[in-house]
Amino acid sequence: MLNLVKNIDMSDQTPINSTTNPVAPIPEKKEVHPVKKFFRKVLLFFLFVLVLSGIGSYFYFNYTYSDGNRAGNLVKFSKKGYIFKTYEGELNLGGINPMPGNTIANNIWTFSVNDEAVANKLMNMEGKTIRLHYKEKIKNLPWQGESKYFVDDVEEIKK
Repeated sequence: MLNLVKNIDMSDQTPINSTTNPVAPIPEKKEVHPVKKFFRKVLLFFLFVLVLSGIGSYFYFNYTYSDGNRAGNLVKFSKKGYIFKTYEGELNLGGINPMPGNTIANNIWTFSVNDEAVANKLMNMEGKTIRLHYKEKIKNLPWQGESKYFVDDVEEIKK
């Protein structure tokens, strides 16, 4: 009888794509020295702590503790500082008489201004009765001003 089925030994065959696309050997992963691995982890840890403390400091120094209004006579307003020039002012809130028959002590409130437009308004209002809107920060940075009270709006009180 005719043998129509050809017996093929599978181990002798070469892959079909062996001539067109030879299989590239997989490169072996190079082992990193344990000391380098340790210092890499330490560096990443300190980088993480640095970024986390930077974010925490940003929120700490920009957190508004309180805000409100103060009214009184603007006694002094100036731009001062050595390296960081800031706008600083003093507002006389009125007199305090602790004991009858004594002299009246003035209540002076110091503040800082960051906004150039508000500072220009205040330059022209010295000696007038004004109302200031302020924001109190927990702590200020040297380039923000000397006071932790930052004025962001001003209006003149008409008598």
